[in-house]
Amino acid sequence: MAKKSKFGPGFLVAAAFIGPGTVTTATLAGAGYGYALIWVIVIATLSAILLQEMAGRFSLATGIDVAAALVKLTRHRWLKRGFQVLAFLAIIVGCAAYEAGNILGGTLGLEILTGITDFWWVLLISAAAIFLLWWRNYKLIERFLITLVVIMGLSFFISAVIVKPDLSGILKGFVPVFPKKSMLLILGLLGTTIVPYNIFLHSSVILKKWQGEKDIPLMRTDTALSIGLGGIITLSIIVTAAAAYFGEGLLIKSPADLSLQLTPLYGKLAKLFFGIGLFSAGLSSAITAPYAAAWTASGLFGWKEKSWTFRSVFLFVISFGAVVSLLAVKPLKMIVVAQVTNAVLLPIVALFIVYLLNKKEPGKYKNTLLQNILFAVVFIIIVLINLKKFI
Repeated sequence: MAKKSKFGPGFLVAAAFIGPGTVTTATLAGAGYGYALIWVIVIATLSAILLQEMAGRFSLATGIDVAAALVKLTRHRWLKRGFQVLAFLAIIVGCAAYEAGNILGGTLGLEILTGITDFWWVLLISAAAIFLLWWRNYKLIERFLITLVVIMGLSFFISAVIVKPDLSGILKGFVPVFPKKSMLLILGLLGTTIVPYNIFLHSSVILKKWQGEKDIPLMRTDTALSIGLGGIITLSIIVTAAAAYFGEGLLIKSPADLSLQLTPLYGKLAKLFFGIGLFSAGLSSAITAPYAAAWTASGLFGWKEKSWTFRSVFLFVISFGAVVSLLAVKPLKMIVVAQVTNAVLLPIVALFIVYLLNKKEPGKYKNTLLQNILFAVVFIIIVLINLKKFI
């Protein structure tokens, strides 16, 4: 019997949360506060690993993904319909709004690499996402996204090495501190890592990759390593921005500002690797956002992966993002709406997962007391994230 691969679904989660939004937030954190907020990435990464492991453990122990369980295990019909509508709207609105930012982020990466500003980049990234998802070949999607995550990791890590950061400063960054006026950015870093649609995506594709309780150790290894790599990528971006710009008095509002300043200070290689990383982040998220929307909708309504309804969901999300990008409409207001809907959905989904893992269905893989305590800590973090979003 062929040996099962240890990697896959977790890398889809890493590809999803390391998007242009994360790159931007991490850039602002490093440029504005140096290495001081590195500890936030550690907490965010560990929290994401905990939630994704819980969702994956439930799916493999029961054979049901979280979205389907949300409907199947809700007894009251009106409550079931309410969950379906709320989750569907939140995921569709959220993914569609974020898709515009993903496509624009990938476009910016190509502009950094080529020096050419062209609307064809939007069409190229959108077409690539449609082409890859159209065939609904999970293995192909998985391998492509693993490749992009590895490219991102290498690119941003090399950028961080080139700028010659202060190692003692990095080590100090692991000690929690709260610099003046940093709270919103701290919560922003947490919020870009813990995303509700990633829970649905992970829970669904795990059942495409593995089957049954015997594969839970593989799932845990994949989840810890891949999301851990995502945390290292975010940390590398903070380090790059901190080493290059903290204390310089320069106005850094986006990754574009950072990349423009890298060449005169550190040479073309720094800009090259940062551009590759940003393009990979945009493209990977442009693929995973519509994929997550399609899988979530399928779980909520019982649609099959081979159905046209599955295709129609990811086509809508990609098309919406492409149109917004081509019209040069700033997606800020839509992203605010997406954040509010996700802010409503995330604590509900988190509580539902811990509820599922304290029922009899997972059997011996029910939550232990320690896991419930750890969840309580993560839930407090989620509540803080949501307060920031509503503010």
